[in-house]
Amino acid sequence: MPSAAKPQVWFLTGSQHLYGPETLEQVATQSQQIQRMLTESGRISAEVVWQPVLTDSAAIRQVMLAANSDPSCLGVIAWMHTFSPAKMWITGLDALRKPLLHLHTQLNESLPWATIDMDFMNLNQAAHGDREFGFIQTRLGVPRKTVAGHASDPRLIERIDAWVRAAAGHDHLRGLRLARFGDNMRDVAVTEGDKVEAELRFGVSVNTYGVNDLVAVVDAVGEDEIDVLVAEYADSYRLAPELARGGERHDSLRYAARIEAGLRRFLVDGGFGAFTTNFEDLGGLRQLPGLAVQRLMAEGYGFGGEGDWKTSALLAAVKAMGAGTGRGTSFMEDYTYHFGPGEPKILGAHMLEVCPSIAADKPSCEIHPLGIGGREDPVRLVFDAEPGPAIVVGLADLGERFRLVANEVEVVPPDEPLPALPVARAVWKPAPSLPTSAESWLTAGGPHHTVMTHAVGAETLRDFAQMAATELVVIDRDTTTEGFTDRLRWNQAYYRLAQGLR
Repeated sequence: MPSAAKPQVWFLTGSQHLYGPETLEQVATQSQQIQRMLTESGRISAEVVWQPVLTDSAAIRQVMLAANSDPSCLGVIAWMHTFSPAKMWITGLDALRKPLLHLHTQLNESLPWATIDMDFMNLNQAAHGDREFGFIQTRLGVPRKTVAGHASDPRLIERIDAWVRAAAGHDHLRGLRLARFGDNMRDVAVTEGDKVEAELRFGVSVNTYGVNDLVAVVDAVGEDEIDVLVAEYADSYRLAPELARGGERHDSLRYAARIEAGLRRFLVDGGFGAFTTNFEDLGGLRQLPGLAVQRLMAEGYGFGGEGDWKTSALLAAVKAMGAGTGRGTSFMEDYTYHFGPGEPKILGAHMLEVCPSIAADKPSCEIHPLGIGGREDPVRLVFDAEPGPAIVVGLADLGERFRLVANEVEVVPPDEPLPALPVARAVWKPAPSLPTSAESWLTAGGPHHTVMTHAVGAETLRDFAQMAATELVVIDRDTTTEGFTDRLRWNQAYYRLAQGLR
């Protein structure tokens, strides 16, 4: 689960002793001013922590090692205020294991044309120093994000925060423990995957637990805990009359609360931040977990249906990236199409498990039959998704590597009410069109289980993919089927060559 404490990114400034102590004092002062500009924007989702100016290789290596070992540090931002000879940075950059952002900026927004002299030029030469720093990063093959512009520019701040959010997701995934209750759905290919490679690549530890291990915890939940949750349901949702106290299905609501309390206890006690279930393996559970899964996702847990641990881990990471935005992220699945009349659209849903963080209005808590699973009718939240721009992203294991496939979409209201569809759902228009989106997604081998997010954009996903050294292909308004297919071919060649050169 994401920590409640605000994480940090360290702000590093490069210079050298050649300029003398007086100039280095000015460098430090101006560096602190840049740090304050970033902080006072109020739009960076981590604390920007200033570090003393770096002027020699020993200090640079020491601060990089300290960043590696500090659990509150998500990554480092580096700026060369003056000329910082890049050989000083070799051992430090080689030692760094946290994400790196190269900030190319300067304190003054405009040149003082009438008064500029060589003293000003010698002090304010990031245009010079950052090129030296850029060279050594490229020479060493250091993965990083480079952002150029004045520190007061809102777009620059937005791009830095996109990187910070990616670093938060990357950090969350590095320590994630994921519990699988049972195996994945029988005969399904895309939910399979290499758990060893996933832990090496992403850091997530995936292990399986017997469903009846969970059932034992569920059965031990006390009636007082159930009372508290049932009262919360009545306050938070539009409760179907038959589920209300005194209603003929009230016992089903109490059992749904029992599942939630037991599942949460199992996850908390085990230190898990994500989990999966499978309707084919429910053990002694009387209902397929629906309401419990929806509410735990809303708290930030990752989830995947039918044992899909890759989507569960991805959801946990994207939840961490979107923390504090006030916008939602959910487990999702493309279900069926509307080809017309009007603009083509996709209707997405799942059996029960769509996160209420993406709901447009107050969800309705209902109970309906479920044709699979062979258990009692499950309780679930029913709602339409909030309209607006979103991303749909999936993670596939291609055998030789993982691939992230993302599509920019616009969530829209349903063309008509859906009174006979008793599940939470989202309707969206995929970019650039339904045919091109679908052709591209299928060609990329993208999975049918996905993460839908209003909170995280394509830039953050690109930053995350770079941090995780994982392929990402994005389907957007400029995508053509032919161009996308060519991109996949180029990527195939690149990744195979890169593996051979390890």
